[in-house]
Amino acid sequence: MKSAIVVGAGIWGASLALRLADEGWRVTLVEQYAPGHVRQASAGETRLLRCAHGSDDWYPRLAWQARDDWRRLERRGGEELYVESGLMWFARDPDGWETRSARVLERLDIPCELLDPAEAARRFPGLRGDDLAFVLWEPNAGVLRARRATQVTARLAGAAGVRQVRARAVPYGRGAGVVADGEVLTADRVVWACGAWLPRLFPHEAGHVEVTRQDTFHFGVPRDWTTPPLPAFCDYDLSAYGHGDLDGMGMKVTGDAEGEPYDAESGGRRVLRHTEEQARAYLARRFPSLVGAPVVFSQVCQYALTRDAEWIIAEIDDGVWLLGGESGHGFKHAPALAGYVAEILDGAREPEARFGLHRRPVARGLRTSGGTMP
Repeated sequence: MKSAIVVGAGIWGASLALRLADEGWRVTLVEQYAPGHVRQASAGETRLLRCAHGSDDWYPRLAWQARDDWRRLERRGGEELYVESGLMWFARDPDGWETRSARVLERLDIPCELLDPAEAARRFPGLRGDDLAFVLWEPNAGVLRARRATQVTARLAGAAGVRQVRARAVPYGRGAGVVADGEVLTADRVVWACGAWLPRLFPHEAGHVEVTRQDTFHFGVPRDWTTPPLPAFCDYDLSAYGHGDLDGMGMKVTGDAEGEPYDAESGGRRVLRHTEEQARAYLARRFPSLVGAPVVFSQVCQYALTRDAEWIIAEIDDGVWLLGGESGHGFKHAPALAGYVAEILDGAREPEARFGLHRRPVARGLRTSGGTMP
């Protein structure tokens, strides 16, 4: 029987551990805290699932596959994790990123529609769209209950036979092994899927990954601002995204501009005053009736950003793999990505060259690639 150690029980690590166990591997999942702990990037209350990704077609294909995978995971776990509310992209440039995205979605037969701003405002009451050329509508996009999804995936992994070890892991010399709180564990494959900790553990291979804080705000809103029926939204040019009130936690507004450098281990968990001011300025611009809405919940989240917003899937030694650099847009892909990585670990395919450890161009954040927005 093939064996694997996966380090990190965020959504990528937990999903991979579950997939490998389902395929007959003997799997150990090592996590220093607990699945869904608040320091994980995966511990945000929600993440968006959308397929638009500019001119790129690799990520839309994977996201569309992941949508079906999330549905299967829901049935297996016995609870709703994905709320298919639809999603609106607010487009200010008639020939910009959203137009390129629509062309790719149409080519891939992923449902989408271009709405004029007046029609969008009828579907999204309270929207101010006087600066918009059109709105790209993804009817099958929506919102994932992220923290809960991480916990459910880890639970299902345990039920599938994954051994879960609560320990802090460090590399064990060369080769496929880890030291977990002093205990040496070995396997045929070791996958380090440890998010914001990856550049700490592998400064030579992943030192270029930058961890940034991304403060998230949930505002108290009237009940007609509930998702669903209110769709989720992404505002490419204004670097913001969110959704209406879901599960009574308020309307989410998060800035997507690259945040300040952040240490997930020691960084504070209180949001900053100026980021709340930015969120409120966005409300005033796009949803003016919500000016003055109270903050009912806030959270410090984080991105692990590569220079070009592409992920890292790379073998650094015989049987030792790095999986990281989710760059803010990785969560939604997790169950489909797990299948892709499982095939790589099994030798059935090679990872795309884009995910290697080669020198990458500096293309920071959403402004260039559209990659970082969840």
